[in-house]
Amino acid sequence: MNITKAEKNGQIIAIARADSIVLSDEQSALDFIMTLSSETGSNRIALNKDGISEEFFKLSTKLAGGILQKFINYNIKFAIFGDFSSYTIKPLKDFIYECNKGNHIFFVSSEQDAIDKLSIAI
Repeated sequence: MNITKAEKNGQIIAIARADSIVLSDEQSALDFIMTLSSETGSNRIALNKDGISEEFFKLSTKLAGGILQKFINYNIKFAIFGDFSSYTIKPLKDFIYECNKGNHIFFVSSEQDAIDKLSIAI
């Protein structure tokens, strides 16, 4: 996993680019949060979609809810960037839409969009 930092609007954003799955369950989410926040000093994290288990995108597994709740509990603003167009199931599309309306979790198409969203999240 490659970790870099970006700064925009006075916010430091940790950007993780994974070439394998780093978020597969709630414990891996906690480990990810603690590692990135301590290494970068940031409470704003972006991760490419390839770093997340496909099970996350099957809402019936409740994995997405469990993982994302960890980010909210630890006050981490989190963006997932990548191509979500292959997900056509309405409940998942609705879930992504609702997350994007909030201020904690974002599903965006590019790393730059993640930086933009995380830099203005309240």
